[in-house]
Amino acid sequence: MEASSDNYLDNHFIHRSNWLRAAVLGANDGILSTASLAIGVAAASDLREPVILATLAGLVAGALSMAAGEYVSVSSQTDVEKADIEREKQELKEMPQIELQRLAEIYEQRGLKKETALLVATELTAKDALAAHVRDELGINEVSQAKPLQAAWASGAAFSAGGILPLLVALFLPLTHMEYYLYGFAIVFLIILGVLAAKTGGSSISKAIIRITFWGTVAMGLTALVGHLFGVSLG
Repeated sequence: MEASSDNYLDNHFIHRSNWLRAAVLGANDGILSTASLAIGVAAASDLREPVILATLAGLVAGALSMAAGEYVSVSSQTDVEKADIEREKQELKEMPQIELQRLAEIYEQRGLKKETALLVATELTAKDALAAHVRDELGINEVSQAKPLQAAWASGAAFSAGGILPLLVALFLPLTHMEYYLYGFAIVFLIILGVLAAKTGGSSISKAIIRITFWGTVAMGLTALVGHLFGVSLG
């Protein structure tokens, strides 16, 4: 029974939240930003080369930017977590009884009786005081703990995977009405991504499709409008 219980815990959707957030954000951004860029250039040009060049440049720059931005952001979170953990270590050395009482109060607020809360806090403190406070007072655990390299790699790779799709459209589909091809395929790609993300994360598929279709249409529509308004020949 214990093994099956562990397997059940491992299947919780929250255990996928870190990498899933970075991967979905990266792929969605890759599809949307490169497709929008390609649509804007296609609306202003009668040649394929500028569209391909713009899409490829957007793909490379976007992937690097996503990876770097995610790394910096998550690294900042890691620094905050480390600082809090160091502060907690110091407090446990200087005022262990106050920290024990604080831990007991946390368990009491969660629904345990006062005596039971103190007993649980005492036993957890005896086993590993720092781990108990990091988990229950600071709210840091293996699921929520920041992992900069993992997040950066997932974002960059996902952006590249998403951005390649509009690039393939720009490379191989007819130049005539290229904006519409890019928009149509981008929406299809975004819907597929939304469905996969919803299934992986256990959320509503219909809401994911509506959300991703609406905002994708807005972004690409505005970009196409800009391309038409500034529709000078790029060739």
